[in-house]
Amino acid sequence: MNDAFLVRSPRLRGLPPVVSASTRLLLLGSFPSAASLAAAQYYAHPRNQFWMILAALWGVDLRALPYRQRLAEVRRRGLGIWDVYASCRRDGSLDSAIEAAEPNDLASLVARLPRLGAIAHNGGESARTMRLTRTLAPEVVRLPSSSPANASWSLARKVDAWREVFARHGLCDARPLPSRSLPPSHPGAPAQPGWATARRAKGARSA
Repeated sequence: MNDAFLVRSPRLRGLPPVVSASTRLLLLGSFPSAASLAAAQYYAHPRNQFWMILAALWGVDLRALPYRQRLAEVRRRGLGIWDVYASCRRDGSLDSAIEAAEPNDLASLVARLPRLGAIAHNGGESARTMRLTRTLAPEVVRLPSSSPANASWSLARKVDAWREVFARHGLCDARPLPSRSLPPSHPGAPAQPGWATARRAKGARSA
């Protein structure tokens, strides 16, 4: 650890959890990127595939929605979002640059989630806490990271891996969505003018 870096680098603070009483799957990242901290939004980096993966699983163009509506959809579907680290010092956004990390109180959060069936770690840095999380939920899995740094996994492979876990806990269909149901931002989707507008209207009527 570089003591000089720790002296001059400010301590960064993470984001609050996104959960509800109906959360069945808690997805844990490591710590928000610089873009996410600046925007005060989870997975705000434009190249992070988190929202694109969820869009492919749910058939909802989440990136076209205001952030508050994205979170409402996440809660409605039974997904929770948080990070394993509450604070750290870091130069840039890479997990490998995290220093002096302080953990989040995962046990206290899980105690507030009566329907929780599983914890999923989004990438390797988050999965370093699996020894703890295995004591907190019936199932704990490591998912391929949605980060742009995880270039060895294609988007399609990531979607398939995430679908297996999400479907097991009732958060999506076990079968891939037909291409006509995918949001326009997904590589496998055909051109669909007005798709996002139609989907938002449908969601507003059912809310």
